[in-house]
Amino acid sequence: MYRLDIYRFPTSTEYEYKFIGNYGAKGEKRAPKQKRTPEDIERQNQYQRQKTVRHLIKANFTQGDYWTTLTYPKDESRTIQEVAKDISKFLGNIRYQYKKVDIPCKYIYRIEIGSRGGIHVHIIMNRIPDLDRMIQKYWIHGKSHNELLDDGTYEQLADYIVKPPTDQQKKLLKTFDEDAKKLIRYSCSRNLARPIPEKKEYTRRTMRDVFNHDLVPEKGFYIDKNSIRRGVNTFTGMGYLYYQEVKLKREQQAEPVRIYECPICHQFTIGSIKCDCQQRKRSVKHIPRKYNKAASKGRRKSDVPR
Repeated sequence: MYRLDIYRFPTSTEYEYKFIGNYGAKGEKRAPKQKRTPEDIERQNQYQRQKTVRHLIKANFTQGDYWTTLTYPKDESRTIQEVAKDISKFLGNIRYQYKKVDIPCKYIYRIEIGSRGGIHVHIIMNRIPDLDRMIQKYWIHGKSHNELLDDGTYEQLADYIVKPPTDQQKKLLKTFDEDAKKLIRYSCSRNLARPIPEKKEYTRRTMRDVFNHDLVPEKGFYIDKNSIRRGVNTFTGMGYLYYQEVKLKREQQAEPVRIYECPICHQFTIGSIKCDCQQRKRSVKHIPRKYNKAASKGRRKSDVPR
């Protein structure tokens, strides 16, 4: 049994096909339960963080909202508790200004440590008139740099917000106090909308019918080929597929995407991408014949040396 989760946003739509059965692939016995390594757990948790933040950005922010960096002077050192208080006071003043115009204040921020040990803050906020002046007025501890959101997928932005610290940053984290975990986590306002997917179920046979036809995007959208991710679940032996449709601009035209099914392993592949069994094809070694036809003429097949 396959399930399709559809996440709809103003500028894009995400599709995720995944196998939801309790057993392995057809004809295979259930493998013994294996303990997941810490690397596997961390990789899965990182993917879920990226997915959650990406959905929060898509559901609550739009092009023209602010991506702001708040910094401190280079010669000024601050503890994590002091930085948290500065952000709390800054957001309190900003929320008061939003309340005056009867618009909810939405934000996502993360405290980050630089390569030289300096602390700065990245924050996304929904835009209102004169927001840049408000930021400059209420962030009294240093400088602020504002950019406008211009990417409808926000893939790279979400990855940046939840990116794990580098080895150099991990060494610097050890010099901070017990609240150092705040430097590797993001925070957000409670009023953010959290998208709920539309769910559809498919059997194995109907999935074959779906994937043996072109993926035609909805009207006004095109399929982002760079977003396509496919693979095979090591436990179930079944494949999964993820892709997203992005809203078309006036000068763009949508093109269908062809998905193929391998007749050997029954994996679904996109375009020219090869499945796992085709990539693992073994090359047959050529064995030169020691005897030509003239030399072996008149001999029995069993007499010819091998």
